[in-house]
Amino acid sequence: MGREPGARVPDVVAVVGMTATGKSGLALDLAEALGGAGAVEIINADAMQLYRGMDIGTAKLPVAERRGIVHHQLDVLDVRAEATVAAYQEAARADVAAIRARGRLPILVGGSGLYLRSVLDHLDFPGTDPEVRAELEARAERLGTRPLHDELARLDPGAAARIDPRNTRRVVRALEVIAVTGEMFSARMPEHVYALPAVQLGIAVPRAELNERIAARAAQMMAGGLVEETEALLARGLADGVTARRAVGYAQAAAVVAGRLTREEAVEAISIATRQLARRQEKWFRRDPRITWLQVTDPTDMLAAALRIVEP
Repeated sequence: MGREPGARVPDVVAVVGMTATGKSGLALDLAEALGGAGAVEIINADAMQLYRGMDIGTAKLPVAERRGIVHHQLDVLDVRAEATVAAYQEAARADVAAIRARGRLPILVGGSGLYLRSVLDHLDFPGTDPEVRAELEARAERLGTRPLHDELARLDPGAAARIDPRNTRRVVRALEVIAVTGEMFSARMPEHVYALPAVQLGIAVPRAELNERIAARAAQMMAGGLVEETEALLARGLADGVTARRAVGYAQAAAVVAGRLTREEAVEAISIATRQLARRQEKWFRRDPRITWLQVTDPTDMLAAALRIVEP
């Protein structure tokens, strides 16, 4: 299936949704259908796939399986570095501009909702204050995230209502913005307004099937060397990573390395944490009315449905 001469496509296509729904596969199928390596380039929008060496636990596509399609924003950070939406926005938007300047279509792929929206939407990020953030992170470490979320609810009820009380990074960031700017964080939360004409495709998988996929993936990762990969990452400073050490899969594999979990226990713990992640992702993406959800499960039907939306 190829791209028809003169067919209209948007400036950016995004393949979004929950973990383990098949986003990478659909993006590659779509890229090939729209002309392949000479016409399309892919930009990663999974925060954990930014890290070098975090391959098995993030289900990162090996180079040999990328079908010759150029991929951006993979393996760009050391595991000790902090991933920030602001830095990602700058880098990914530069990729979008360069890809479009080459006359090609950028396809964003991933499940990190705010990272995706930082590229697609009008969204500015206020500055940071390392001392304020460090103090908030220390409080979260000492007291847990719930007291900080309660404080956020007092200062900015709108932001608290939209931020999961368990999401330490977002709670800390909201309180940091309030402290630094004196403004409510909710006033800076993104609206659903594109910065560039875009199309978003979401893959909907029934919950029971998705849970089965998650369990199978967790077992496959463990069998495929997740513990050994984690050992190598720990030797490179994973335990000191602000962002990377919290990644689902690696925290559990690190517990196996430390002798706190067996491999079987870790597989179950990874499955549970991934299901929780998928529910948070679904809640985030379902709030965006611009996403067109693909309900079909056959890969051929999925691609055909996607092409009808991308090339109306």
